[in-house]
Amino acid sequence: VQLQASGGGLVQAGDSLRLSCAASGRTFSSYAMGWFRQAPGKEREFVAAISRSGGRTNYAESVKGRFTISRDNAKNTVYLQMNSLKAADTAAYYCAARVASYSSLGDYYTQPGTYTYWGQGTQVTVSS
Repeated sequence: VQLQASGGGLVQAGDSLRLSCAASGRTFSSYAMGWFRQAPGKEREFVAAISRSGGRTNYAESVKGRFTISRDNAKNTVYLQMNSLKAADTAAYYCAARVASYSSLGDYYTQPGTYTYWGQGTQVTVSS
């Protein structure tokens, strides 16, 4: 599956952005999806994950209550709605796909190494 992330940009603290990740190739609904981010000089970190069904989600503590992950299997797209953005959210954001059972996030879903396919990243910059 090929993944194309978009929607990043330069915003002010407190603003919102919605990232999209469009998938092509093999059946999108076969994959659990995740969003990760990487700031300069830091390791890639988990942001959010969603099951194949969309019925199960989980978030990093740093974004819980501010970010929402969702998916539209008919459109082969996963989204990350980001509200109340902070300067600390500045990073390149990546979407990723992994095989998992229908209602599961998959084992070790917070670990980047467990995802098979990755998008190219979209930059989010939040000015304070």
